[in-house]
Parts: sequence; structure tokens; C-alpha cells
Amino acid sequence: MFVFIWTLCIVVLQSLAQDLPTNYEYFASTKITSGVTTNETSFFLNGKAFSIYSGSMHYFRNPRAYWRTRLTQFRAAGLNTVETYIPWNLHEPQSGFYDFGGGGSEMDDFLYLEEFLNLAKEEDLFVILRPGPYISAEYNFAGYPSWLLREKPMGFRTDEENYIKYVSRYYNILLPILEKYQFTKGGPVIAFQIENEYGYTGYKNFQPSKNYLNILRQLYLNNGIVELLVTSDNAIGRGDSGTLPGVLFQTTNFGDSPEAYLDKLAQLQPNKPLMVMEFWIGWFDHWTDSHQTRSASDMKDLYERILKYPSSVNIYMFHGGCNFGFGNGAHLNNELLDNSAFLPTTTSYDYDSPLNEAGDYTQKYWDVKDLIHQYNPIKTYLPDPPTILPRVAYPKIKITQQINLSDLLTHQPPHVLLSTNVLAMELLDINNKSGQSYGYIVYRKENVDLEAQTTLKIEGHVCDTIMVLVNGKLVSPKLESSRDLDNFGYWRVKDSSLIINTDAIKNATIELVVEEWGRMHGGSIFQYNQTFKGLWQGK
Repeated sequence: MFVFIWTLCIVVLQSLAQDLPTNYEYFASTKITSGVTTNETSFFLNGKAFSIYSGSMHYFRNPRAYWRTRLTQFRAAGLNTVETYIPWNLHEPQSGFYDFGGGGSEMDDFLYLEEFLNLAKEEDLFVILRPGPYISAEYNFAGYPSWLLREKPMGFRTDEENYIKYVSRYYNILLPILEKYQFTKGGPVIAFQIENEYGYTGYKNFQPSKNYLNILRQLYLNNGIVELLVTSDNAIGRGDSGTLPGVLFQTTNFGDSPEAYLDKLAQLQPNKPLMVMEFWIGWFDHWTDSHQTRSASDMKDLYERILKYPSSVNIYMFHGGCNFGFGNGAHLNNELLDNSAFLPTTTSYDYDSPLNEAGDYTQKYWDVKDLIHQYNPIKTYLPDPPTILPRVAYPKIKITQQINLSDLLTHQPPHVLLSTNVLAMELLDINNKSGQSYGYIVYRKENVDLEAQTTLKIEGHVCDTIMVLVNGKLVSPKLESSRDLDNFGYWRVKDSSLIINTDAIKNATIELVVEEWGRMHGGSIFQYNQTFKGLWQGK
């Protein structure tokens, strides 16, 4: 009898779960008359009380084939919203050339933005979009296209005329695409972020430009965007310097002390709902770092305190993914503009997230699921967490051939330019006059007579690593430990030198192969115009 009753209870519970409405059935089953409103101390969505339980996932850091599974995992955890940045540098890789999926750029399969938005709605999630133009995100050049460095003047994150011209051109392409995906138009997007942590631009004599924020806001309005417009900042450290009080809705970012930040946000924005745009559930890694972690118990305590306050919250990152290609960013960790304190971010963007880099569940996932179930008063239908795909061990492959660098440059020549002086890769007159954004640049000098024990000197700092070849033979030291970064060939050393031969050589060919390891994603507003890659700091 006991077994029979237990089985019957399971059937009844499953039936009740299936009878629950979906997100969209609950909030949009009747006519949609309004998106997210902030007129009271709670959010309302289409006239119904609403709390945002969101997680960050960047579509460009995840293979397109995995998008649906990841979004189902989000919804199964109880999240009702997914947040993503939109990287300008991927969607306009060359000046005036746009790729929103299938456009032929190197990353085109990651860029089907509309497909991602449609999938989010199909998986019963709302969407918060953060289109930039500056996204940070530990991404290469904070999402800016590197070809902006060719344009002078270029007042990054200001109302400087040339910068605004290019931002406007891009937004007038991007925003009409997004306009039809707004919640009030029947789509999933409930909010757009205007800029990103703009308060941090306050530095020395520079103050964040309210006019710049107004210009961005007007671009949204001119392109038919009617959903909630927000900013995010450190509420304690930056106050409301990075927003337009009373015009843009302010959110806050933090990794600890939730009560202090939310108290400050409530003081800055009284009688409004509270929203944490970034609750840092983990952290990212720089090369040479140990992997950054945050314990599940610490995360659980902080997340519960946010929900209990109460506040809406976006977990950054719920799934980090990977910096494919040369997508990683970097810090320039001092006020100098010489690359000496360069800190490149790793390829992995695991972030110690609830879903790890491979999409596997961690303890944090189950803790988030339990807490949302406990604190969300609105019960809606949740799918079961998808089963993790089995891992595949590929067979060993025997390497039988190779292409030497000298052969690659001689027989399959990429762009070859003649120049009296070394040039930064962004300034090369290639790619429809957009320069080179990522990868390698080779500086070659032919027919050089080398005396015995010739010393090669590189003025300034390398951006970011260099290999030296003489007649196709590597003569510079290999990178074998983090200590090597303090020697020739790497960004830390100024005016570095290397003896490149023992005996005299006639008619030698010298090749300097420079690799780009990621552009700055954050730092002083005055550093952006100095983030060139290659060799360029000599006199």
C-alpha cells in the first residue's frame, strides 16, 4: 500500500507541474499593453508584478549548436531571463561590412543574433540586451572594432563627433534589427542597457559625459526602442555619475556586501525597484593566474541575501563559455601607455559559473535552482534539466606533414606590404582599409649582412609577443614558464635586445613574428587610443 500511494503522489505532482503556465502564458496571455515598468518599488511586466531572475550567457562565446540546450538549462534552473552583450567588433568586422550570421566573416556561425533571440523565446526566457557600444566583458577591445583606431580624432566613450558618427552608423543598422524583438512587439527583449559601467570613466580631469548618454538614448528612441533603458555601475563607488537620473533606470554591479550596495542604490533611486545587473558569481582568469574560484557556499549565501532583500538579479556569468579565436580581452594595469603592465585574459571564460565552460552542471546550478524555487512567488512551468551529452574521446592522429612559416609566407603569401618603418597591425592598408584586427604580423627584412654576434634591439614594448627567425630558423627563446615573460620577446621588457647569430651571415633574411594576445577591455579612458598591436613604439 505504501509503495502504491508514493507512486500516486509522484503522478499527481507531475500533473500539477504540467498544468503550470509558461512565462509567456502568465505575462502575455492577454493583450500586451506595457513592458517592464518601474513606477513602484517592484517591477511590473504587462501590468503584473515581476521579479527578474536572470543569468548571463554570451551567444558569441558558445557554439551555435549548443544555444538551445544552454537556454533550456537556464529555464530549468528557474531563471526567467537571459542576458547577453552584443559585440560591435564581431558584427562590423570591417568598416561598413556587417555580419549578423552567415555573412562570411571568420566568426559568422556565432553571430546569428536573431536566431538566438528566437530560441530564447522558444525556451520561455525573456532577454536583457547590452549592445554597448562599449561592453567590456573581458572581450577583445571591449567589443570595439579595432579599425576605429585608424580614425582621428577618436574620442572613445565621449560625445566627440567622429566617435558618435561611427556609433550612430552601427546603431542605425543594429537597432532596427532588434526593434521587432521587443516584448511589446511580441518578442522576448524586456530591457536594453545604455553603455556599461560608464561611471568608471571618471578619471583625473575627465567626468562622464551626460551629453554622450543622452545621444545614445536618443539613438534608441529614434530607432523605435520603447522597452526599459538601463545603466549599470558600482553604486557605492560611482554613485549616479554613469547614468541620467530620472531618465535611465540605474542598476548596480557587485560581488559581495549586497545589503550595502542595494541600500545605496535605493538611496540613489528612491521608490524604485532594485536590480543587480551583475552579481559576480565567480571571476575570470589572466594568463599566469591560478584559476579563480568562489565557493558554492559563499555564492549561495550572497545570492540568497540578494533575493531576500528583495532585489531582482542577473548572475554574471551563469554560463561563461570560451573566447574563441582571438576574442579574449586584457587589462592595462597601470597609467602608462607602454604595454608593460599588460594582463591578457585566458581563452577559457569558465568564470566558475553554475554551468561550466563545457556546459556541465555544478553545485552552484542546483543551489540557484533551489533558491529561486524558494523565493519566486510566481510558479511557472519548468522543463527538466537536459541530460549532459556524453564526452567523446577522439582517436589519436599521427602528424605526417607540416608547413614551415617560411613556406607559408613564400608560397601562400597573405597580404604583403612594403614599408620603410614598422607599422601597427591596425594601420596596415588591408581588409578594405580596416587594417588587421587579430592574429599575427610578420616584419621581414631581406638581404641583411650580419656581423658575428649581431644584436637585435626592439625599441619600446612588443605588443604582445615576438619570435625572431634568421633564414627561417628560430633564434629567440621559447616561452616555457611565466618567468620568461620578464625576458626578451614579451611585453614586459622595454628596449629589449637579443644576439641573433654566432657567426657572420651574408644576405640573411630576418623575420619578426608578432602575436596579438588581446586588446584592453577596461582601464583609463585615455588608454583606448594607444592599444595598437605589433611593433610601433620605436622612434
